[in-house]
Amino acid sequence: MLKFFKFILFLLLIPFLIVFTLFINPKKETEKNNKFCRWLLNGYTWFAIILLKIKVHVKGMENVPENTRFLLVQNHYSNYDPIVTWYIFRKYDLAFVSKPENFKVPFFGKLISRCCFMPIDRENPRNAVKTVDKAAKLLKADEVSVGIYPEGTRNKSYVGLLPFHNSVYKIAQKANVPVVVVGISGAEKIHKNTPWKKTDVYLEVLQVLDAETVQSTRTNEIGEITSQKLLEFVEAHGHVRVETEITPENGAKKPTENAKNDADTEVSAAE
Repeated sequence: MLKFFKFILFLLLIPFLIVFTLFINPKKETEKNNKFCRWLLNGYTWFAIILLKIKVHVKGMENVPENTRFLLVQNHYSNYDPIVTWYIFRKYDLAFVSKPENFKVPFFGKLISRCCFMPIDRENPRNAVKTVDKAAKLLKADEVSVGIYPEGTRNKSYVGLLPFHNSVYKIAQKANVPVVVVGISGAEKIHKNTPWKKTDVYLEVLQVLDAETVQSTRTNEIGEITSQKLLEFVEAHGHVRVETEITPENGAKKPTENAKNDADTEVSAAE
């Protein structure tokens, strides 16, 4: 019953959300996590998860540091990845480093700009360094925890991992905070399941590197450690390349054992 009234509340608040966001300038940088905007963001993310019939299966949250901010790193297959993740980590006020286009999304784009989400210029290394410095500053100021994708962009093949940009770990080193490694799978199916089918999304905290370890380890070594954990996770969830072999009986191609989830992989990769 409480969930029903909460759903109705946010449904009725949609006109308010529209009017409220008209007065937000997304180009204006913020140094503070606006609590009201954060409440609206979390509320409407919950609303969207219910509406889109998303079921999130979560593991390992007991390993997340409770008394410190952290840098969250994750694999990236879907535009829904950060939405699901910031909602599951809502008590930690997670703010993602994101591409500038996301700040142009109606309503949500303006809300995230007031919740310390940061655009990054991937074409200009000098501007990207400024974003790294800002993320570290927000962590040190205890405003938010920061989420980032070391792959640098969404992996549209839904297979394995893209090469890591290990410079992102400088954020954690500059802020002297832990690195939390989180795997996510299934969000890439939301767009084709909506609105009729439920989508199961799997999110798991795979590893936590404490601040001391982060400080004493080179960024490329941190990248190797975290990418290995994430690669094990995505392969366990079927994000592997489909290999084939020629059978001596008929010369036809036959899927190998690595292709256990090839149907989903092929459909996803074609979209």
